[in-house]
Amino acid sequence: MLDESQRAGLETHLAGVLGAKSVRITNVKRFHGGASRETFGIDTEIDGVPQGFIMRRDPADSLIDTDRNVEYNAYSSYEGTAVPVPKAYCLVNDDNVIGQPFFIMERIMVGEPASPFDPLAYGEHRETIGRKFFSILGAIHARDAASSPLAAVAPVPEQCWKRELDYWANEVDKDSLEPQPIAQGVVRWLRANPPPEPKKITIVHADYRTGNVLHDGNGNITAILDWEMAHLGDPHEDLAWAMDPLWNVHDDDRAAGLISRAEAIGLWEEASGLTFDPVAFRWWEMWATIKGLGIWVSAEKAFVDGLNPDPILQFSGLYPTLHANMTMARRMAALKEAL
Repeated sequence: MLDESQRAGLETHLAGVLGAKSVRITNVKRFHGGASRETFGIDTEIDGVPQGFIMRRDPADSLIDTDRNVEYNAYSSYEGTAVPVPKAYCLVNDDNVIGQPFFIMERIMVGEPASPFDPLAYGEHRETIGRKFFSILGAIHARDAASSPLAAVAPVPEQCWKRELDYWANEVDKDSLEPQPIAQGVVRWLRANPPPEPKKITIVHADYRTGNVLHDGNGNITAILDWEMAHLGDPHEDLAWAMDPLWNVHDDDRAAGLISRAEAIGLWEEASGLTFDPVAFRWWEMWATIKGLGIWVSAEKAFVDGLNPDPILQFSGLYPTLHANMTMARRMAALKEAL
């Protein structure tokens, strides 16, 4: 957690950032499950007034290599827009304050995350949430990427698809505890059939799914979280990940288990001003299974190697891994039948 010295350092730093006479930390709570950074809820009194913050701190070991500058600037890119994000307050890239780099952002006080595996997570508001979910994704892609704070720390790639495929295929290769023959076949197909170049380079959230959304129980989305993998690239990447079968709660007729795929795509097009490309989407949805597998096998390896004892990582090596392989096998079979 935070020892006395770390608390004192953070209190002094926050006082300077906020222009406060006094900051007192009253409680610190660790939230488990993050793959790239440790997350803490920080309760404070700012000049005697209660205020909550979220601190994202670099851990000793991370399942996914990400840049805190990217995550911080991704949040900053959407402050004051139609995309609901917490306010980013400060970024510290050295060890002088608490002994580790970190950043501080607003704690959203209204809203809870929903399990992406619970078909009743949103109750009667499922379709309302679904429409807002895909409209917000469109708003993310409507943002001018070149003028965003993120662009200063996330260069535009020459080939979006190759960068993403190279990274996640390597994750599968280096972290799998057993052979992955289906994934190897999928990677070969992806390399032999690259997607068309995107008509527009956008900000890509890169983990846009229902598990990273806060909702208030009344049909409102209050925050989009977990921007640590954000980058510039093809917006179809986000759309494919959000619509991956793992998140559809065993309902193949509903994108993310919320609304029909056709409605989801239409809402995304309307909010983004972009046109859906079925050829590009087919490539990115196949790629999404490789990305998913890369995350799940890395989680499993970290648990087995004793690097991270969080039991959710053991789960990642079971059901999500099996689901990814089954999805890849079905899609490859469909491609063969189409020939």
